[in-house]
Amino acid sequence: MLEVKNLAVHYGGIQALKGVSIKIQPGELVAMIGANGAGKTSLLRTISGLVQPASGEVFIDGKLANKIPAHKRVAFGLAHCPEARRIFAQQTVHDNLLLGAFLRTKTEKKADIEQTIDEVYRIFPRLKERNTQLAGTLSGGEQQMLAIGRALMLKPKILMLDEPSMGLAPVIIDEMFSVINKIKATGQTSILLVEQLAFRALQVADRGYVLEQGVIRVEGNAKELLKNPQVKAAYLGVTH
Repeated sequence: MLEVKNLAVHYGGIQALKGVSIKIQPGELVAMIGANGAGKTSLLRTISGLVQPASGEVFIDGKLANKIPAHKRVAFGLAHCPEARRIFAQQTVHDNLLLGAFLRTKTEKKADIEQTIDEVYRIFPRLKERNTQLAGTLSGGEQQMLAIGRALMLKPKILMLDEPSMGLAPVIIDEMFSVINKIKATGQTSILLVEQLAFRALQVADRGYVLEQGVIRVEGNAKELLKNPQVKAAYLGVTH
């Protein structure tokens, strides 16, 4: 479904990724954890085409995507929910959701799009309550719900979530991980989850990768990573 091979990314003289290789199977939820500056966001931005790699390959649904621009990778069913949400603040909640389905509007009936909006509103009832409200006036948690809802409007095969819990209250974080579990349970969407709350991410994931200074240091089954002494000491706050 999604495969990255030996990816290297440079920002001037700084090498953000150094030969990173990952794979995500259909319907799988994979967690990517690591410290700030490890290269996690760079990896997502490279997969989605916002950053060009110095070397390596990105395969989406079996197709080499290196030379495909970001706006065309969306047509492969790749949805990127970025760090800091990046919603359209001066548009309403409803219009933000419609923008998430812009590719589908060219080939599908309006009723199909509205049905997906209803599905998003069932997942996030608060968005339905605020559907005519300007997105920029929502709370931080509501904006994160909107960002994920907008990504779901594509009906993605692959959903990349970059730090969805960032800046949220604990009760909203619980709700966010509940939603991620629901998306996973459908079996229709593969998820690559970049998350600062490593313990929570590995709890919901099938597999995980630990990224350190642009290099994959550890990978494996999520339950095994939760028990891994190196991972527990560095990322889970456990020293014994």
